[in-house]
Amino acid sequence: MKNYDLIIIGGGPIGLACGIAATKAKLNYIILEKGVLVNSLYNFPEQMTFFSTSNLLEIGDVPFVAHNDKPTRKEALEYYRRVYDSWKLNVQLYTPVEAMTKTSDGYVLKTPKEEFKTSAVIVSTGFYDTARMLNVPGEDLPKVKHFYDSPHPYVNQKILVVGAANSACDVALETYYKGAEVTMAIRSNEIYPKTKYWIKPNIENRIKEGSIKAYFETTVKEIKPHSVILNTPEGEVELENDFVLAMIGYTPDFSLFERLGIPVDEENHKRPIHDEETLETPLANVYVAGVINSGLKTSKLFIENTRVHADMIMEDLKTKLAIPS
Repeated sequence: MKNYDLIIIGGGPIGLACGIAATKAKLNYIILEKGVLVNSLYNFPEQMTFFSTSNLLEIGDVPFVAHNDKPTRKEALEYYRRVYDSWKLNVQLYTPVEAMTKTSDGYVLKTPKEEFKTSAVIVSTGFYDTARMLNVPGEDLPKVKHFYDSPHPYVNQKILVVGAANSACDVALETYYKGAEVTMAIRSNEIYPKTKYWIKPNIENRIKEGSIKAYFETTVKEIKPHSVILNTPEGEVELENDFVLAMIGYTPDFSLFERLGIPVDEENHKRPIHDEETLETPLANVYVAGVINSGLKTSKLFIENTRVHADMIMEDLKTKLAIPS
């Protein structure tokens, strides 16, 4: 069994930042990532542009140079690969953590292939990998997508986009421009007010002119192989349909918290319980970092305002693991 001072669960930007902090502290560490490097960013749409500027996404003093003020997904993937190479980070990909067991002097983490022993753990798994569900009949049909990649599969298809925030509006516009017949099902009576400023007027104008049909104050009742049933203010409406793109957001992987034994605050957006100063959970030497710390309130924390988490945790670990300053 391999033994480490620190195991970091999650190889996203904040997990990599924690690896950099561990490298600086000369800790024997490993980052365990269930998928590819920066897996959440890899699952973003191909043509996505970040709301943040490139300098706000920088970690480890590695410059992030983009062609425009706001970098693209492709540029972000290239940047974090460069961070990984520059710091020679110890990352093991395609290694999901299945369980964690307390021992007398630390923890044992179980993965499908092997077990790892460690004195401390940082959980930094983000939330984009776990989609919110509609919880309606037919959601398990192959035509229902919770992640969007490219507009190409939807050319000349009748699609329903569910949602009204950034992702939904992005998807509705991009598929419409590539030749899809787009309808939107929106729970509220308007497009989400905090939608990106360059997208909101565009989607509102397409709806106003009738290029994109929108049903407001509407929910999905049922999804059928060739149609979808909506609950609208005027009653049920059944539409011909080829694909449903449920762009209603994402959540932390609460099943992972449960497997690790990390408690969540059910009364406060299901946030993992942790000390606000050290980010330590009720489990000794087990920390949470990054956007997962906001629980279901996923619009509160981002890469740019959680980059400091790595140093906050390392300050606390220096004392506990007797790391020289």
